[in-house]
Amino acid sequence: MRHLVLMTVLLAALASPSLAADPHPFSVHDMLAMQRLSDPRVSPDGTQVLFTLRTTDLAANRGRTDLWLVALDGKSEPRRLTADPASDFNGRWLPDGRIAFLSTRSESSQIWTIDPRGGEAVQVTRLPLGVENFEVVPQLEAYAFSLAVYPDATIAETVARDAAKAATVATGRTYDELFFRRWDTWEDGKRNHVFLRPWAGTDEQVRDLTPGLDADTPTLPFGGSEEFAFSRDGRTLVFAARVKDGSEAAWSTDDDLYAVSTDSPSRRLCLTEANEAQDTQPLFSPDGKTLAWLAMDRPGYEADRYHVVLRGWPDGTERRLELDYDNLALSPGSLLWSADGKSIYVTAPYLGQHAIFALDVASGKARLVVRDGNNGSPRLAGKRLLYAKNHLRSPDEFYTCAPAGGDERRLTHINDAALAACRMGEPEQFTFRGWNDEVVHAYLVKPYDWTAEAAAAGRTWPVAFLVHGGPQGSFGNDFHYRWNPQAYVGAGFATLAVDFHGSTGYGQPFTDAIRHHWGDRPLEDLEKGLAAALADYPWLDGSRVVAAGASYGGYMINWMHGQPFGKKFRAFVCHDGNLDERMAYYDTEELWFPEWEHGGTPWTEGSGFGLHNPVDYVQNWSVPTLVVHGALDYRVVDTQGLSTFTALRRLGVPARLLYFPDENHWVLKPANSIQWHDEVMAWLTRWTQ
Repeated sequence: MRHLVLMTVLLAALASPSLAADPHPFSVHDMLAMQRLSDPRVSPDGTQVLFTLRTTDLAANRGRTDLWLVALDGKSEPRRLTADPASDFNGRWLPDGRIAFLSTRSESSQIWTIDPRGGEAVQVTRLPLGVENFEVVPQLEAYAFSLAVYPDATIAETVARDAAKAATVATGRTYDELFFRRWDTWEDGKRNHVFLRPWAGTDEQVRDLTPGLDADTPTLPFGGSEEFAFSRDGRTLVFAARVKDGSEAAWSTDDDLYAVSTDSPSRRLCLTEANEAQDTQPLFSPDGKTLAWLAMDRPGYEADRYHVVLRGWPDGTERRLELDYDNLALSPGSLLWSADGKSIYVTAPYLGQHAIFALDVASGKARLVVRDGNNGSPRLAGKRLLYAKNHLRSPDEFYTCAPAGGDERRLTHINDAALAACRMGEPEQFTFRGWNDEVVHAYLVKPYDWTAEAAAAGRTWPVAFLVHGGPQGSFGNDFHYRWNPQAYVGAGFATLAVDFHGSTGYGQPFTDAIRHHWGDRPLEDLEKGLAAALADYPWLDGSRVVAAGASYGGYMINWMHGQPFGKKFRAFVCHDGNLDERMAYYDTEELWFPEWEHGGTPWTEGSGFGLHNPVDYVQNWSVPTLVVHGALDYRVVDTQGLSTFTALRRLGVPARLLYFPDENHWVLKPANSIQWHDEVMAWLTRWTQ
């Protein structure tokens, strides 16, 4: 086994533990105490960074957000700009140095402005619908944002229809097509549309730039303002949407780019009709002569590799740039033009990290700019590049580097004191030979009280084996707020996570390898990864190993529970995991995912829904299992978790059900997160003592 990375280098900038008396093992309470930086925006004069800072309000059982500023020269402490009990977020600079932002001070989310040089916040919009996905459009001297409206209705008509529905005593819903629900909400007939409002105008001048569009832009459930862009002259809006007839949107990934005139938006031109796979994230070059976007090639495959498309604007030819680096076919996930338009910065998973690369527009050659850690939100900051970085021992902080890479400097130290109060484990990345004798990467996080002396003296520690979701995902070098390895370390475990075949960041063929192979190739990697870790780290107690996973990881818990490998574990945690792949197809809302993964529908001849199906092996279950599920999870529906618990208890297997009536596929409310961690750690500890 070959050791790759010791993460101590990333910790050099952290404050000394002497700042905190008697540091304690990391727990969910420390995780919730961390302040979360996001959405950095550089001021027009290039001297300051505006960002959103989220803190956890345990009394209110929610996160609260405020706007902060930090000087780019790093010579002063960050300064809080807003302090209202409501949420202030989505800050954007205006050319005159003022800041426009969204706030819930007036109950719904509306646009406000504030002058960072002094003065109180001023409300701009008082619309009867909540404003989302807010951007400033200087070339039009206007604000752009999305509102949820009925496709054929104005704002006023939408409000009137909602009022009429609310006044109806009957509560039944009727549907004729899919989707009838999505992620964690039921379909209500409304669509996200992009609207425009002049800076100096009134709410009466708000215009719908996508009138009549029976589709969402930004797309649901996770699309944002990166899915629309305005041309440099302001005459054209380009946006992403999935425009399909009837129920087809439920099994299609064909998001297209459309262009409309900002003066007369009634006619839409589809720019990507020839591509039946996804097209998204349009972005104009600084000179306005080129439109870039991300595109996939294979219809129906949401984890296909993205490439960058460049199109001369408006009617030029198209060409593509691939992110090929280190003999790996990588998939970019965001776009940022350099100031001179000669390069495009992209982020991408890469060998257990989330790196930043620069693509040369002329040659297409990729250059690695920032490697280690989970790096995102890159922004141009004068002669430097600004970005957020987190890793296995720290949440996000802002950093800058030279545009070509190197000379990395840390800008913020928001969480230093909170981190200094914690005892955390040292992460280490290693490799082993997995399925097909191919190299597989994994992370081990040592116990918080591990020492070489104690290990040499024969002390051993139990192992928490974490299985990531997706399955096209990664348990890499990042600070996770729901599945953080350090939480298990704080409970007394060493933590092990394997990026099995199907994971991202190791080349597209590695990701593709899981199709039709949900239960064999990843399972082989997991078995070999655990064996390799136990052999290479003799202080790991192979007789006290537990496993936990969510989503695909929950499926894998159920699957390996019925296989011989399951006998190696003392306890399992199955969060939002499928028990029956056949029935899960009929339960879920996004049909393209199981159709791609298993090769068709359950009634398609030769499809693989029964190939690796946990429900067919429940008779082999014997390991104590904690089952967790959320009622609002419409991706992996709660009946899957309830059925898992039923099977366990009918078999006489020790089991416990933790059910959240107010959570979706994730556990998001602070109080529920505390309960989740308390239950999970108590369950795993119980069976390893």
